[in-house]
Amino acid sequence: MLSSAPHGYRYVKKSDVGNAYYEVIEAEATVVRMVYEMFTVRHLGIGAITRSLNEQAVATRTGNSRWDRSKVWAMLRNPAYVGKACFGKTERKPRQRITRPLRRRGGYCNRSSASQAQPRQEWIETDVPSLISETVFALAPERLEANKRFSLRRTIEPSLLQSMLVCERCGYGLYRSASRTSKQKLPYYRCLGSGTWRQCKHRVCECRTVRQD
Repeated sequence: MLSSAPHGYRYVKKSDVGNAYYEVIEAEATVVRMVYEMFTVRHLGIGAITRSLNEQAVATRTGNSRWDRSKVWAMLRNPAYVGKACFGKTERKPRQRITRPLRRRGGYCNRSSASQAQPRQEWIETDVPSLISETVFALAPERLEANKRFSLRRTIEPSLLQSMLVCERCGYGLYRSASRTSKQKLPYYRCLGSGTWRQCKHRVCECRTVRQD
């Protein structure tokens, strides 16, 4: 249950003299504390934290210098950093829905199962060295929930084709966006592959935006 050590730890295998355990990697632990400080004290968003880490060329666990939002988001939710590594957070269960990539392939998938989140009370905990205090860790989910409720990107009124459109050129999904003129707000769909903020640092598609109307 400890073999997949998160950023900040090194997994040490079981030996004849002791059980397996997490060993703190101080350089990575400093990054973890910095991320929590930026999020809970300086109130930077996940996107701003991601950009800051990339601008500073902070290495990820794999040695890659590029961070994405999902890595930061997962770090802010991992109880290992407060001293409780957890096993059983997800479970393989029958697939519940057809995702966008599956829809492009006609709804067919070689695997009939998918990972689904398990209730907190079903997780199995084990003690590991903590990197941050419980007070700091408790602030992170509060801010994540507040961001979810009050974010400008929050979808209050769904669009007709939301989460259904796929770019026929590059295969990335189309997301909702909008622009404003002096008289009105113009909603449209935009291809994810046309953005320069992606990990590859350049556009992979020249698809134009599509007006929702």
